[in-house]
Amino acid sequence: VQLVESGGGLVQPGRSLRLSCAASGFTFSNYVMTWYRQAPGKERELVASINRGGTITNYADSVKGRFTISRDNAKNTVYLEMNSLKPDDTAAYYCQATDRGYEYWGQGTQVTVSS
Repeated sequence: VQLVESGGGLVQPGRSLRLSCAASGFTFSNYVMTWYRQAPGKERELVASINRGGTITNYADSVKGRFTISRDNAKNTVYLEMNSLKPDDTAAYYCQATDRGYEYWGQGTQVTVSS
């Protein structure tokens, strides 16, 4: 089982990034996918989640209207489109797959928003 995040980096405030999380080793379409983030000295927080079919999404208040989660079950990949980035969005971003007690995590990708 593997979840591999990519797409992080250093970006100026107001710019955009798209994160990807590629899954392998399990039936991706059976799993709810969630993006979390953790900033230094802070607890890990839920950013966005998406149901198995990609029809229901949920967002943290802090990212509503700026971030969009989506998934492509044919490509076993979940995405996080991040627009209007702010310095407070700086964190390590992790994807998680969950299904009835099973839980998998990626290794994370760093996003730094700074001028």
